[in-house]
Amino acid sequence: MLKGAATVLVVLFVGGIALSETAARKARDSNKDSPGVEFKMARIKYKTYGGAGSHGIIQPWWAIDYPYAEEHFLAALSRVTTIDVFKDDPFEEQLELTDPRIFQFPFLFLQQPGQGRWRPTPQEAANLREHLTRGGFLLIDDIHGEYDWRILEAALKTIFPDRKIVDIPLTDPLMHIFYDLQPDVPIPGLRHLWRRGGQTVAQMEGTPVWRAIYDDQGRIMVAIDFNMDMGDAWEHADDPYYPVPFTANAYRVGTNYIIYAMTH
Repeated sequence: MLKGAATVLVVLFVGGIALSETAARKARDSNKDSPGVEFKMARIKYKTYGGAGSHGIIQPWWAIDYPYAEEHFLAALSRVTTIDVFKDDPFEEQLELTDPRIFQFPFLFLQQPGQGRWRPTPQEAANLREHLTRGGFLLIDDIHGEYDWRILEAALKTIFPDRKIVDIPLTDPLMHIFYDLQPDVPIPGLRHLWRRGGQTVAQMEGTPVWRAIYDDQGRIMVAIDFNMDMGDAWEHADDPYYPVPFTANAYRVGTNYIIYAMTH
């Protein structure tokens, strides 16, 4: 089911086939095991301890930045690409890794596994490993500092005990597939911003680094935003306090992730 859904997306988007709306709907409806040819993501739900939030909303760690992050970013994605994002249906699902419906979503999104102390169970690890080795893609966001990293690294070891987490080189197709990404532009969370000399500047917990786990064919299965908070940059796109260049960069990075996932 996963590869079938991904194939339909690749044909429609990369092949540039000019399907009418009616034809696209028929293609979607012909595959009852698929969420449709339009792009949708699934946010991973996991057992969490405590939570945080903004806009007066306290969320569990897995739901940080929801729903504003997805609402803002997916609207931007539909403007700058030909990807048809659902307008009349929920724009994403929130699924536990034990839910078989994860195989209907080639793109999975995981937030705050460090602060949320994400610890996949053996069944969750097995399901996620199968999802990714069958062609799926996992984006992990909002990881900061060594405390968060140790928790995430331990969790990923339960999923891929024999695969290394490596830095993504600037020559990787991910970095240039739609936008040429700029590694020197930070993607801070709102909590990382400070006012100095009348300007808003970012004070991060470390140098931003893109990291990944690759499969045997050199395809990224797991992408990690380390010392970055892309979800916050999406969420606060309409906040006058949050600098526009940071949100613009976060939109570019997110777009590259999605196009890469749908074409590899």
